[in-house]
Amino acid sequence: MEFMPGKVALVTGAASGLGRGCAIKLAKKGVNVVIADVNVEAAEKVASEIKVLGGSAFVVEMDVTSEESVEAGIRRCVEVYGSIDILVSNAGIQIVHPIEEFPFEEWKKMMAIHADGAFLTSRAAYRYMKESGKGGKIIFMGSAHSHVGSKLKSPYCFAKHGLLGLCRVLAKEGAEYGIHTYVVCPGFVKTPLVEKQIPEQSEALGISEEEVIKNVMLKDTVDGIFTTVEDIANAVYYLTEDSGAMTGQSIVLSHGWHMN
Repeated sequence: MEFMPGKVALVTGAASGLGRGCAIKLAKKGVNVVIADVNVEAAEKVASEIKVLGGSAFVVEMDVTSEESVEAGIRRCVEVYGSIDILVSNAGIQIVHPIEEFPFEEWKKMMAIHADGAFLTSRAAYRYMKESGKGGKIIFMGSAHSHVGSKLKSPYCFAKHGLLGLCRVLAKEGAEYGIHTYVVCPGFVKTPLVEKQIPEQSEALGISEEEVIKNVMLKDTVDGIFTTVEDIANAVYYLTEDSGAMTGQSIVLSHGWHMN
């Protein structure tokens, strides 16, 4: 495996969607990338894409709900590349139901992936960043739903709001060690996660899929346009270069759906 001189990033949920886009963007900028995902086969394809582009990447199988799996994956990153300078805590899923019908098991699954996953991955990366004396960047993948609520998404909004608090605490605790933290908050992006929601919300709300897109997903944007994977990847890379002036902050990329 070729090791490129420079920074090392681990991206969770990097086998597809926003995680894949962020991993490829970072690799194009000369960052060594660890593709962390439960779907190893898909993750290997992303790593291969990066290598074709001349970048350096390898895969770790990681279940972000498992303390053992997270610790092992972060440890492997440091063993192979010598450090972890950037964590992009991105892994996530979506399940939608009206609150009165939300199964508790599905609520707990959402909490485990979004909330526990953010805690476990950031804690593990933070320890290495602190010990190294070099600091680092921890970037949580939030959502416009870190700031607003939407029907059918009680656990998602609950967890995404919580990322703001976790980010702010880590910004204060990590400052003396040069560890800076951020939340990137996309609006709707046409990833597999969002594509899956369109028919689900259509059924739950009793409206057409076209109406879901126009009158639910993009209704409150200023221009009726989806945010893109490239928009989010660019924001993530921008934060990896931040001096620390923006630590503890969230960046919203939602075409005006939510304005800080």
